[in-house]
Amino acid sequence: MAKCYLAVDLGAESGRVMLGTIRNDKLELEEVHRFPNLPLANGNSLTWDLDALFREIKVGLTKASRLGLVIESVSVDSWGVDYVLIDGKGAIMPPAYHYRDERNKAAAEKVLEEIAWEDVYEETGLQFIAFNTLFQLAAENPDRLKVAKMILPMADAFNYLLCGVAKTELSIASTTQLYDPRNRRWSTRLLEATGINEDKFPEIVPSGTELGTLLPEIGMETGLGNVKVVAGLSHDTGAAVAAVPVTEDSGHWAFLSSGTWSLIGTELNDPLVSDDARERNFTNEIGYDHRVRFLRNVIGLWLIQECRRKWAGEGISINYEELATLARKAQPFAHLIDPDDERFFNPEDMPATIAAYCRETGQAEPSSSGAFVRCVLESLALLYRKRITDLSELTDRDFSRLHVIGGGSRNELLNQFTADALGIPVIAGPAEATALGNVAAQALSLGELSSLEEARRRIGKSCDLQVFEPGNTGDWASAATRLDQLS
Repeated sequence: MAKCYLAVDLGAESGRVMLGTIRNDKLELEEVHRFPNLPLANGNSLTWDLDALFREIKVGLTKASRLGLVIESVSVDSWGVDYVLIDGKGAIMPPAYHYRDERNKAAAEKVLEEIAWEDVYEETGLQFIAFNTLFQLAAENPDRLKVAKMILPMADAFNYLLCGVAKTELSIASTTQLYDPRNRRWSTRLLEATGINEDKFPEIVPSGTELGTLLPEIGMETGLGNVKVVAGLSHDTGAAVAAVPVTEDSGHWAFLSSGTWSLIGTELNDPLVSDDARERNFTNEIGYDHRVRFLRNVIGLWLIQECRRKWAGEGISINYEELATLARKAQPFAHLIDPDDERFFNPEDMPATIAAYCRETGQAEPSSSGAFVRCVLESLALLYRKRITDLSELTDRDFSRLHVIGGGSRNELLNQFTADALGIPVIAGPAEATALGNVAAQALSLGELSSLEEARRRIGKSCDLQVFEPGNTGDWASAATRLDQLS
């Protein structure tokens, strides 16, 4: 009987428990359980419902146990930067703040009054985002931090709840802006700047570290028994990039992890920390086998998600397929926005915010849902064009193709726009890259796979990849010039 692995993949909108099986030289996935991840709003505060998430994780594990399969291990991955405080008795200290909470901007400004941004970047190689863990901890209540025994990234906190072993997995440690990627340790200098003792941060362990087995009560409640718990690739992007279906002789390739956020970059052997990289706001995150994800984190399909949410609140419910059809019919390049403008980070009314940007830049406002969506998709493709240019200049590489992974790889219109804007082929898939990378890290940990290259080869054979060839590049070059003049 084939060995199976459970990937618990927590996203900013939903979570899933996925069953991964390696057989016939392929890595197969099956969804066992899906659940919403809805933040809690209390006044101006935005937090995560950890109790609800853990209940749903256990529901998914219980469903998996009833399949009658040989399950080797389970591992949790999640978004980065957010954290959980654990008290001296091993219990969660609520609340766990959401990265979009309003407290972070002022805290970031305060930290940078104490230590120059140039020094922070030199220490961590991580791009500036006001909600990085460094800044979030600066916004914390000092009394809570004093009481806390441990500070754990989100996914590692759930691995801890499952098995009782607290470790920080490397890939998610590297998103905190508290990790020194060149010396491969917590940054003593930045921890001193926060006033937090290093002993509150658990040991950093390599990707694919076996932590232990499910706690007896969890094993009994779910029916899984003594299943292993692995710190595979706790950061969802780290897991997703591990699933990019490339081989060692694939030449220079870039990736776009496409979802609520867009993460666009390439894989390096060593961190690239330079003045130029800092000024262009590129980041060095660490992946499997200490490979570097050199990337820029920019806004993604959040823009459309928020438009759709606003329209639904007004009684207009349009699914993503219908929106794509309407966008295809809308006038090309009628409206453009700079998706990096901070006004789009968390507005109350995304369509109104887009319309206001167009007014302020001398453009007509979009007048239909199709026009809004086309505006967003074209603008995202042009943003990707800018970032690929930055990436090429920073790494001295000419990229022959872009691999689009994650849920956004299903957006055929955006994929075609991206190919057109970049002038290189776009290879779309796998959509379930994060779960596949999570499973691969577990299988590598337990010896069923021998290398990341083998894992990527099997993933490539398991997925139906779609290739989008570039066309219409002249129109996109003109649009890029126009957007530069607007920004």
